[in-house]
Amino acid sequence: MNTTLPVTKMANAIRALAMDAVQKANSGHPGMPMGMADIAVALWSGHYRHNPANPHWFNRDRFILSNGHGSMLQYALLHLTGYDLTMEDIRQFRQFHSKTPGHPEVHVTPGVDTTTGPLGQGISNAVGMALAEKLLAEEFNKPGFDIVDHYTYVFLGDGCLMEGVSHESCSLAGTWKLGKLIALYDDNSISIDGNVKGWFTDNTPERFEAYGWNVIRNVDGHDVAAVDAAIIAAQKSDKPTLICCKTVIGKGSPNKAGLNKAHGSPLGEDEIAATRKAIGWEYPPFEIPEDVYTAWDARKKGNELESAWNSLFEKYSEKYPEEARELMRRISGEVPANFEEIVRNYIADCTAKKENIATRKASQNAIEAFAPALPEFLGGSADLTGSNLTNWKESVAVREGQPGNYINYGVREFGMSAIMNGIVLHGGFIPFGGTFLTFSDYCRNAIRMSSLMQIGTIYVFTHDSIGVGEDGPTHQPIEQIASLRLIPGLENWRPCDTVETAVAWGNAVKKRKIPSVLILSRQNLPYFERTQEQIDNINKGAYVLKDAPDARVVLIATGSEVDLAMKSAEELARKSIPARVVSMPSADVFDKQDPLYRNSVLPKGLPRVAIEAGASDYWRKYVGLDGDVVGMTTFGESAPAGVLFKHFGFTVENVVSKVEAVLGK
Repeated sequence: MNTTLPVTKMANAIRALAMDAVQKANSGHPGMPMGMADIAVALWSGHYRHNPANPHWFNRDRFILSNGHGSMLQYALLHLTGYDLTMEDIRQFRQFHSKTPGHPEVHVTPGVDTTTGPLGQGISNAVGMALAEKLLAEEFNKPGFDIVDHYTYVFLGDGCLMEGVSHESCSLAGTWKLGKLIALYDDNSISIDGNVKGWFTDNTPERFEAYGWNVIRNVDGHDVAAVDAAIIAAQKSDKPTLICCKTVIGKGSPNKAGLNKAHGSPLGEDEIAATRKAIGWEYPPFEIPEDVYTAWDARKKGNELESAWNSLFEKYSEKYPEEARELMRRISGEVPANFEEIVRNYIADCTAKKENIATRKASQNAIEAFAPALPEFLGGSADLTGSNLTNWKESVAVREGQPGNYINYGVREFGMSAIMNGIVLHGGFIPFGGTFLTFSDYCRNAIRMSSLMQIGTIYVFTHDSIGVGEDGPTHQPIEQIASLRLIPGLENWRPCDTVETAVAWGNAVKKRKIPSVLILSRQNLPYFERTQEQIDNINKGAYVLKDAPDARVVLIATGSEVDLAMKSAEELARKSIPARVVSMPSADVFDKQDPLYRNSVLPKGLPRVAIEAGASDYWRKYVGLDGDVVGMTTFGESAPAGVLFKHFGFTVENVVSKVEAVLGK
């Protein structure tokens, strides 16, 4: 320890701040911060490399509070060590627009590396961060220049270990031998419902050893020296390490320590007074003595650490200038300066080739075209590479001892998604991962977290409709497209051909603060001719693909149904019903456009019929109660795709009938 102050007093400062802030807010979780306070002293005062003056210093260690309900532990640490988090911010715990929200949020509080709260995802983000560190180190480090060299530390509890996503991600961490991933397990045997022995009897150490982790057992989580020694031992392992720390929830509370009463509710004024007396904390609420601040202050050391790294990187830049520039570009999140030109040239190539191919194949072609300019591409699939087509000719599988740029995640959709979020947050890569659209349900909460954190994770979902065919209703998505469109801040793209797919990929790559979902077909789709203006307007989410003088109806379609809309417009023309066809590959992007453009595409007063092989109700926002939708209101069936499209009404005859009904014919 780098202090002469008793470590118990340093830990008690955390306990006091946690008790007081939760009590003032009348909301929160005081038990975990009180129980893990000694562990926090061991890590943050002895090992955690960071700079409070620059929370985004690239080579800092990452710290993940996976059990994010105990957020006051992290806020106390950030305040005490010198981050821009004042005592007034601590007082405003869980209040409107405060820097100390109920759970840690990455873009709200300086020093928070990821948003946590949904249990199990923090440790999964950490796996992604540790993988990113390892891959960047393998790519950029040179003899004598370990410019990428940091640990990822995680605090986690029983809840994280019960959530299934932790199994998925921790299994991969062991396979990848992420030796710089160190997790400290708050083994207090308590969750909201009480003692976990009634529902959580896993042999956690053996479970992690089976994953391939190094496990350090039976550490007294209230013995700072013992935790310190365990961290030192973990740093020497070439495997990820789980340090099992036996703790008492609500440590110090005379009447609530060790009980679920300390978990998710304020201790109460009387119990806080009793706790202050029991731990010998004689200071009033929200008061920290100067000697405690001095002991915790990490600003000088943090500045020295970053300065030393800056000096090393300066020498690295002199000897390896190209590598240094490339690393800086990648960790800044900037795409190559000529990327727009690359996209334009590739779209021109698609226009020249006029290929009638599945959009999943069009997606792979786009990846192939963009990958040479984007060494930060880190592709992958949840055991469906041959179906999702997320690999490319020059991709190399990530294996232990083999640097690569393609990840075989195995059948772990949720783990894949949460790991990708961690990779994005770490910096240096643009990860994308694939599975079938129907299995986006497994990924959903991680997708939601991508949007909440405003990070550019890319999801590639293929087999997008009943067009899957014989696999049947278990694999045929119905409600998934609509449900993904309901997530705020997410951009979903369902392209209809090679050009729209190229535009979708270009947008996904460029928008580093917006997550994207690419929804792609299994079956071949026709190519459509366009003017340059129409191609440019694809970027606006929807555009007029085919117009008609004095149009009486607008047909809105996405993906594979655009072809049906075009054929239906031809039939309607034969019936003297001129129709406009609007392709809407991204409703999310279209909704962001100015009213003038939106009205130019969907004129007010013109009846509308939407066509999409997915849940119908979503489209009421565009067609209104007077329009109609050719869509799905049931699950699918097992049969060839052509049979299913006809059975469920995706035919020219049905579209024409719907239009005639809307027009009162």
